[in-house]
Amino acid sequence: MEENKVVYFTTDEGEEVPFFVVEETKIAGENYLLVTDSEEDEADAYIFREVSENENDSFYEMVEDEEKINALSKVFAELLDDVDFEG
Repeated sequence: MEENKVVYFTTDEGEEVPFFVVEETKIAGENYLLVTDSEEDEADAYIFREVSENENDSFYEMVEDEEKINALSKVFAELLDDVDFEG
């Protein structure tokens, strides 16, 4: 089993929280990550969007728009046929 890549999300309080990358995709020129808060089977999933400040520096922000989350969830569900998404 391949080990998941880990990205860190910095909270408003400055705390770095690890997330495990399950899948990556590019849609309309934007990079998205499907991440989980745990490597366990019943983990919570989130979608991050890459934000580039310049060619060398980029970071990810959590997608919060419900309509966008639903559309992206469908894309990730097609990429990962063994993953169930619950709303």
